[in-house]
Amino acid sequence: MITLQKTTPLTTEYLESLGFVWHTDSDESAYIADELVVISEAEAKAYYEAANTLYDMFIEAGEHIVENNLFHEIGIPFNLVDIIRESWENDVHWHLYSRFDLAGGIDGKPIKLLEFNADTPTALFETTVVQWAILKQNGMEETAQFNALYEALLDNFKRLVTLDEDVSDFEQRYEGWKFLFTSIRGDAEEENTVRLLQHIATEAGYDTQFAYIDEIEFSAEEGIFYNDENYALWFKLIPWEDIALEESDLAMLLTNIIKNQKAIIFNPAYTLLFQSKGILKILWDLYPNHPLLLESSFEPLHGQKQVEKPIFGREGGNISILDENGQKLEAAEGEYANHKMLYQAYMELPTDKEGSSYQAGVFYAYEACGLGFRKGGKILDNMSKFVGHIVK
Repeated sequence: MITLQKTTPLTTEYLESLGFVWHTDSDESAYIADELVVISEAEAKAYYEAANTLYDMFIEAGEHIVENNLFHEIGIPFNLVDIIRESWENDVHWHLYSRFDLAGGIDGKPIKLLEFNADTPTALFETTVVQWAILKQNGMEETAQFNALYEALLDNFKRLVTLDEDVSDFEQRYEGWKFLFTSIRGDAEEENTVRLLQHIATEAGYDTQFAYIDEIEFSAEEGIFYNDENYALWFKLIPWEDIALEESDLAMLLTNIIKNQKAIIFNPAYTLLFQSKGILKILWDLYPNHPLLLESSFEPLHGQKQVEKPIFGREGGNISILDENGQKLEAAEGEYANHKMLYQAYMELPTDKEGSSYQAGVFYAYEACGLGFRKGGKILDNMSKFVGHIVK
């Protein structure tokens, strides 16, 4: 059973003063839980070590996919293969940040990888700012968390220039590059998350600007422009698979921009290899029975409880839990039913006394750097709640 500590909720006025405006769900319930998951130092360290180990395994799996041309097998759209290869083979395409979704890790349960949100992970603002504010506003020790995400992002922005763990000479090597941050219009969560990242990049030392995607011009020969200014660095919170499937002309433009070395894009295109749940099958092939992995296959698993999920999908869409005979026990609707399906061995999530499930999310920015939890039903969807944590 998960251990929880009740807190006084942050007021909507306070949350909005932080720039956090998506605090209330569509049913008028609070999105931020009024409780913290209590974990031990040893459990925090285990989450840290698991995420670091998994990232190294994803690098090996990515190399295996590229070397053996397995893009189609894991569902990569054909019009992104070239840009993925280009970004994979050139060190300047730095992976800025990502989030591992993990089962277990509490009350002696083993940590198991569920998936890797490597391209456009959500809950950045919640993990970085909101759960820290909960401790602060409740008079608790502000450092009693596994949460150095802000500082890790600050250093990782500097590594875009140094390409090295050591960022002490960033100021000497920084050449005044302009950094453009972009979101779509009309999505406050996306925009404010992008603006938080812009704020951190500005603090790191970059000359930054924000623009909506419809305000930007792209040129295969010249690069990325906003208000006639050319930007060598571009951050977008638009999933690569959406660009491939819905904006094929943009996918071609970005491929040529990368080939012509006119801009560097974050997160890089190769993160789509990690984002595809198809890589979970590749990982199982490369690391069979690894203690951090769950058996995964493109065919239904024989004689065991399992989860069926689309290789590209978000917020629980089109996920089903199947029993040992392949019969559906639970299922969520969604818009991803046409994607290839992956079958993954079922792992029970930690629960509270009401039966709600808790899933750990560990952010990774050069190393594992921040923990938060999502609370919901057996299939976590867009009505799940964010739950902070405290280390005791």
